[in-house]
Amino acid sequence: QVQLVESGGGLVQPGGSLRLSCAAYGSIFSINAMGWYRQAPGKQRELVAAQTSGTGTNYADSVKDRFTISRDNAKNTVYLQMNSLKPEDTAVYYCNAELKRWSTDRYTHYWGQGTQVTVSS
Repeated sequence: QVQLVESGGGLVQPGGSLRLSCAAYGSIFSINAMGWYRQAPGKQRELVAAQTSGTGTNYADSVKDRFTISRDNAKNTVYLQMNSLKPEDTAVYYCNAELKRWSTDRYTHYWGQGTQVTVSS
């Protein structure tokens, strides 16, 4: 059993900052990638930022230079530091991890429950 637990969402004014955290728990053998997606009302879920072991980091164009993704591999945790937030960043943010459990021989994607981020004055 694997669980991704997110925290850090909330209400913030335009120009403000938030930091999201996501920790992966369970019988995890290896994590290849961790990242963040978001889904605004009426829109499709989109990639915000992801970090892959050995490959690097990629960001959506809309968040480059404002958001920073980082990982603590020892804690199986990924963070998303969001600065200079805009109203259009309002969405439910989902953590994603591509990982392999001890009981399997392949990598599978897992999702967190989502955390609401609202940017409004």
